[in-house]
Amino acid sequence: MSVDHYENFPVASWLCPPALRPPITAIYHFARTADDLADEGSASPEQRRALLQQLRASWHASLRGEPADPRWSAMLATLVREQQRHALPQPLLEDLLDAFRQDCGNPLYDSRAQLLDYCRRSANPIGRLLLHLYGLHDPLALRRSDAICTALQLINFWQDFSVDHPRGRCYLTAEDCARHGVDRAALLAGQVPGRAEAALLADLLDWTEGLMRQGAPLVHQLPGRMGWELRAVVQGGLRVLATIRRMNPHSFQTRPQLRGADWLAIGWAALRMRRSST
Repeated sequence: MSVDHYENFPVASWLCPPALRPPITAIYHFARTADDLADEGSASPEQRRALLQQLRASWHASLRGEPADPRWSAMLATLVREQQRHALPQPLLEDLLDAFRQDCGNPLYDSRAQLLDYCRRSANPIGRLLLHLYGLHDPLALRRSDAICTALQLINFWQDFSVDHPRGRCYLTAEDCARHGVDRAALLAGQVPGRAEAALLADLLDWTEGLMRQGAPLVHQLPGRMGWELRAVVQGGLRVLATIRRMNPHSFQTRPQLRGADWLAIGWAALRMRRSST
C-alpha cells in the first residue's frame, strides 16, 4: 500500500455516514476524472489542457441546466445534483481543475512557496469540501485540514520518484536542491542518488512530517466514524514517511510499499491517538 491523495479520503466506505456517501463519491469521481485527463494516456500537454477545458465548460453548462458532453454527462449530473443539494463551494472544485491543468506540462518549482500554492489547489480543496459536508467551518479546523492534505500530497511526491522522474516530472524545488548541492537535472536524467540526495530527502521528510503532525489534532474535532477514518489516513501517511526514511536514498529508485505488519501498526497507532499527540 502507498499513499495516493485521491485514495485517502473516504470514498463511500463503511465508516462514512450514509447521508454523505453520495456527495463524497461525486467529488471523488470528478477529481479522479480530471486527474486522469491530466495524467493518463499519450495525449500531449496541449491536448490534456484542451480536454480539461472541455470538462470545465461541460460542467458549467450542467450547472446552467444545459446538456453536458456525453463523455461526462452521468458523472457531471451527479456532481451538480450533490453540489446543489449540499451547497458545495464552487471555488474549491474550480481550484482542483486549475491544479490539474498546471500539472499537464510537468512544471518545475523554484521554491516551497510555489509547491505549497500547487498543493493549496490540488489537495487542500478535498479536505475543505469534506469539512463543509460535516458542517465544520472554524479556522483552526480548516488550517489543520490544509496541513494534512498538503502532507498527503507531499508524501505522494516523495514516494513516487521512481515513477515521476522517468516521465520528466519532479517536485524537488530548485531552492531545496541548491541548499543541499543536488543537481536536479542529473537526478531527472537517472543519476544514482548519493549523500546529498539523501540529506535533501531527509529534510523534506522532516518538513512533511511536521505538517502532518500539525494537522493531526483534527481527528478529535471530527465526529464519530469520520474521526476514525481520518486517524487511519494520518497514521498511514506517517507510516509511509517512516518507510521512505528507512529506504533513503534507495526510495529514489524503488517505490516504498507498506506490508501486512504496517497495517497492524497503523491500526494500533490510530487507536492510541490522544488529544495531546499524534
